[in-house]
Amino acid sequence: MKTEKLTVFSGVKTFVITLYIPLMSLMVFGGTLSSCTKGNSKNKIEKEVLNIPVLELQPQSVEVPQTYIADIQAIQFVEVRSKVAGFVDRIFVDEGQYVKKGQTLFQLSSTEYSEMVNSARANLAGAKAEQSASKVEIERLEILVNKKIISPSELELAKSKKAVADSQIAEAESMLKNAQTGLSYTTVKAPFDGIVDRIPHKTGSLVTENDLLTSITDISSVFAYYKVNENEYLTFMRNKIEGGADAFSEKLTLFLSDGEMYPHKGKLETTEGDIESGTGSIGFRVRFPNPDNLIKHGASGKIQMMSKLDQVFLIPQKSTFEIQDFTYVYVVDKEDTVKVRSFKPIHRYKNFYIAEGFEPGDRIVFEGIQQVKDGTKVVPQSVAAADVYPDFLGPR
Repeated sequence: MKTEKLTVFSGVKTFVITLYIPLMSLMVFGGTLSSCTKGNSKNKIEKEVLNIPVLELQPQSVEVPQTYIADIQAIQFVEVRSKVAGFVDRIFVDEGQYVKKGQTLFQLSSTEYSEMVNSARANLAGAKAEQSASKVEIERLEILVNKKIISPSELELAKSKKAVADSQIAEAESMLKNAQTGLSYTTVKAPFDGIVDRIPHKTGSLVTENDLLTSITDISSVFAYYKVNENEYLTFMRNKIEGGADAFSEKLTLFLSDGEMYPHKGKLETTEGDIESGTGSIGFRVRFPNPDNLIKHGASGKIQMMSKLDQVFLIPQKSTFEIQDFTYVYVVDKEDTVKVRSFKPIHRYKNFYIAEGFEPGDRIVFEGIQQVKDGTKVVPQSVAAADVYPDFLGPR
């Protein structure tokens, strides 16, 4: 037994109360406190070991879309300009009208050029008459020379006159041809099948040489021009050498300015002759059919090209975090301890980063990255890859 004295003050009197506390009770109480403390500590340790979903990485072959800004042009686009000056007498077509090759579009005033043709024809006729007279004169003089009635010099003079007449005929023929050409320019015809653009000059307008009358576009097919980097160009060329260029071109899709996918696939036809030194890019040209004339010359759009990447790893975006332009992920080692690791994504597609540099079988924290930090001990809960990766994955 242990005796304790408790002094109690009540007014001016002091009372001493003796307390008898069994020693065994103190020992039991102390043991209970110690047991509670150890239990709480153990529970705290158990709470620090988290159950965390973990994804095991395996290399994949994936096809990801790459988008490029495209400049769309008609397969033929020609500005129709006046070759001679004059007034617009008649307009035979309307804006937006489809025309055939050789169809008359405009008629310019032709009176002046008609007169030039008539004058040239008259000059040609006069030159031919001079030539005929020279021939007759030469024949007459040859008889007289043979009879030795006149000297040969007169015959030579007549032949010289005929040569002058011959040159006048050649000059007159040239002038006639030029006049006829000028007259033909007053009738403006379509250079090929296509659609008439805006007509800026109306009937009665005075146009000078080289004034724009309209434009003709052939949009039965269109060209889409875009640029790729040197590595993508080399991939295409290797596929072409190996006979796979057709398969490569079949993966080209056009998205129009409203974001809608064009229903017809394009075919890659050619590339530019050199790589730009400043950008390291080279231009590609893709032909798209345009049976409904939906796409116009000068339209804008985007080319989407599928690129295949082998032996890469897909990292879910929700498994990553970024600090100052660096991307990080938590890797779980063999002792189930979390280690932070940085990586540089190659591409980002949908909800995934495509990366290299990991090893097959590496485990990363799939969810709950806010609950862990470097050095945290976890209880890994495996996540099935089939539940994580989308349908665009290729064969492993």
